[in-house]
Amino acid sequence: MRASRVKEFLDTNHIHYSSIVHPTAYTAQGTAAYAHVSGKEMAKTVIVKVDSQLVMAVLPASAQLDLGALKKMSSARSVGLAAETEFEFKFPDCDLGAMPPFGNLYGIAVYVDELLTYDKEIAFNAGSHSELVRMSYADFERVVNPVVGRFALAAIRTSA
Repeated sequence: MRASRVKEFLDTNHIHYSSIVHPTAYTAQGTAAYAHVSGKEMAKTVIVKVDSQLVMAVLPASAQLDLGALKKMSSARSVGLAAETEFEFKFPDCDLGAMPPFGNLYGIAVYVDELLTYDKEIAFNAGSHSELVRMSYADFERVVNPVVGRFALAAIRTSA
């Protein structure tokens, strides 16, 4: 596992997890497809600035981030997507765009959309574009202690 910090953290906290190696993918939905994980159980991490502070917004791969809802939920004055140059230094052990949702390991607050709380298990990037960690949501919540709320827009399905 590339992000040994995550592995060490999970092992130290006696968390049961599995590692899934898959072909390189750069989108959360693509990763979910390669790894045969449901898009609603695949947690993607989006780095956001909330009142100039970096935070992680974690939501299902099949959903879109609603910045307005995150702003309201966090009672912030301003919320916007962070530029890669604003956060790449925070994750020296991770590929850019493959950060695991463990903000507590990187000094960043974590917000989780409540849609993920309904899943028994979640999967997420393990710090690289070719490996996932799968673990129970309950264990994730226990060791990360995220702020939970509604800020994801569910994917709109169209029929052909």
